[in-house]
Amino acid sequence: MSCEVPDRSLESKLRMKRGDDRGSRPLLVVLSGPSGVGKDAVLARMRKLGCPFHYVVTATTRPRRAREKNGLNYHFLSRKEFQQMIDKHQLLEWANVYGNYYGVPKDEVSPALSKGVDTIVKVDVQGAATISKVLPQAVFIFLMPPSLEALEKRLKRRRSESSEDLALRLARAEEEIKSLPLFDYVITSHQNKLGEIVSQIDAIVAAEKCRVEPRIVEL
Repeated sequence: MSCEVPDRSLESKLRMKRGDDRGSRPLLVVLSGPSGVGKDAVLARMRKLGCPFHYVVTATTRPRRAREKNGLNYHFLSRKEFQQMIDKHQLLEWANVYGNYYGVPKDEVSPALSKGVDTIVKVDVQGAATISKVLPQAVFIFLMPPSLEALEKRLKRRRSESSEDLALRLARAEEEIKSLPLFDYVITSHQNKLGEIVSQIDAIVAAEKCRVEPRIVEL
């Protein structure tokens, strides 16, 4: 992996290169964590900094939010379209989350891995647990909120949930944090410190590339 990350003292960007990973096996990185913890923001920063991943676009039946683009943020599908993908076994994992369906299309993952491209996918904790059973050799990273109070502030700032939905998401977050043992790594997601989060993900990938026995992900 090679991407630009902020220099903390100069607030500029550095190019980090690794020359020993050209022939290594491609990684499947699963990024997860509670709703509102900042998964989308982290991925957006990674894209902006040029981190050379294939970024998996998941499918969902939830309504598209303002500024979201179909095919970039999500594949926005009708329930009928989503059900057809389930019936045809075209999803790596899928789940009903807060009344809407989310899933990872297999054709967003398999072709990239076959080409030797490191791949990253964002899923909720339930989805990560499912993928861990199907592809245990993936790298699982949990984004942890600094506190539930900080998570609540983020969710309120989003202004996309009712008070009932907000309470549901916070309660779910408490339960999801208990799933931490399912993951390989945990990163605390401090707001306004996206560069540091990207740097930590970069370090994790660098370490994984140095494994004596590489992870072999076969889908």
